[in-house]
Amino acid sequence: MSDVNSPAPTADSSTADQAPGAGRRPRGRHRRRWTTAGLALGVPAMLGPYLLLSQSESHAATVDPAGYSRTAAAADPLGQLTVSQVTLPSAFGYQEAGYNGAAQWTRVDTQAAPDGSVRVAWPAADGVHVTSLSPSLERQGSDTVVAGTKEVSGLVAHDDGFALLTRVPDTNKWNETAAALIRYKNGSAVFNKKLTGTASEDTAPVLDGALKWNGSKYGAYFVVHGAGGFADGHFGDKLAYVNDAGTTQSGGWNWGCSHNEGIALAPSTSGDFASLCFDDWRSGLFVSTGIGAPNEAPVVGREQCWAGYCGGAYPGSSGDLVKTSNGGYATAFASRGAASAVKNPDDSSGRGWTVTPKTATHQVTVALLKDASTPGSSVQLTDDPATDHVNVHVTPYGKNLLVSWESVADASCKDGTCTGKFTGTHLQVIDANGTTVSADQVVNARIAGDIATLPDGSLTWAFAAATPDYSTPLPASSPTTTTLSIAHLKG
Repeated sequence: MSDVNSPAPTADSSTADQAPGAGRRPRGRHRRRWTTAGLALGVPAMLGPYLLLSQSESHAATVDPAGYSRTAAAADPLGQLTVSQVTLPSAFGYQEAGYNGAAQWTRVDTQAAPDGSVRVAWPAADGVHVTSLSPSLERQGSDTVVAGTKEVSGLVAHDDGFALLTRVPDTNKWNETAAALIRYKNGSAVFNKKLTGTASEDTAPVLDGALKWNGSKYGAYFVVHGAGGFADGHFGDKLAYVNDAGTTQSGGWNWGCSHNEGIALAPSTSGDFASLCFDDWRSGLFVSTGIGAPNEAPVVGREQCWAGYCGGAYPGSSGDLVKTSNGGYATAFASRGAASAVKNPDDSSGRGWTVTPKTATHQVTVALLKDASTPGSSVQLTDDPATDHVNVHVTPYGKNLLVSWESVADASCKDGTCTGKFTGTHLQVIDANGTTVSADQVVNARIAGDIATLPDGSLTWAFAAATPDYSTPLPASSPTTTTLSIAHLKG
């Protein structure tokens, strides 16, 4: 159960998170051309460790990541990376303030339908836009604008449309938005189902959630704010199941992890969907599959989970939960580790923990689960205490896993977040057991949210072609673009 004795985050634009006994700190919420000399005939130009992509309105540049940092004895499993462009009808604010004002990418969700077409969801001033792409990743028609919605918190692509987890206006004691699952078929909305409200005594000023589909039902997992009852004014999480007709299904829970600072969900063919949460009360990453993460939830790893210490909004910028080729699951996140982890003596309930981190900076960690309910081993892919690592993701890549992150060198850290110099977007391939099978390679293609797997096993994602500045907190207003870049990584 969540810690209903903790103070509540503020509404909509920010939340506040704490470890037991610690003070609260605010948490913010809530085609351009690239031209590079030497890219003739598709040969990448090199500048230090970077692979530079050339991009124009008329064609996609081809980049072979295996050309960088490749060992002489073995071929690298990374395939060919291409980038094209899609023009947007409205301005997209591609960055937002995260913990302590640190800049983070605004989440963009890219998903593939069974027929190979692709949907890309991104927020604008008039609501969430869903851009449709053909199997060849070219625009198909005008955007579908889901008017009045806020936040992309999960997307499922169907041959006939999509389902979107988002927030909508609502009337409640906190004057906050409600969580909603919205389904479009053939260009029209067929249901708009609120998942919070007066009857369940909850609201959703921020979601940080996940939406998955198993062929018969959706699983929507997201943050909630108590608006009455035992949890009034406090924060937890909620998992709801809904079928394709918009009817609530059995299972899930109304109140789970305490001040959930990280949600991950993976579909199962039947029964409970596999799920994980970062909990600030028990302080760490836990398996919540089927049980709402009560006191006996299995521990994946102890972390100091407050004010950003758990690695940022999750899974939007800190990994995901994916099935592996050996039947288990994997998640990736930015970890500070645990030098020590003990019960908090000031917590009379006996459920609170105090964790002392190993490092001030975050390192890239992959946790492997034996099955949906059983933690396994963990693998740390980076080990540089002077460099912070953010925006961590993992996705299936053939029989292997592709892990990505951004590096921030010369890091100066305080209150769980770090400033420093952005030094690249990294891609690395590991196998289902966590063994590294490719070099750590740096590419000039950002990852700003969810990655789609196409029917042929290749990957695609959408991003704003901009270099992040992690040297200072984000200014009051986000920079904007009217172009999305579409990356395609072949197997």
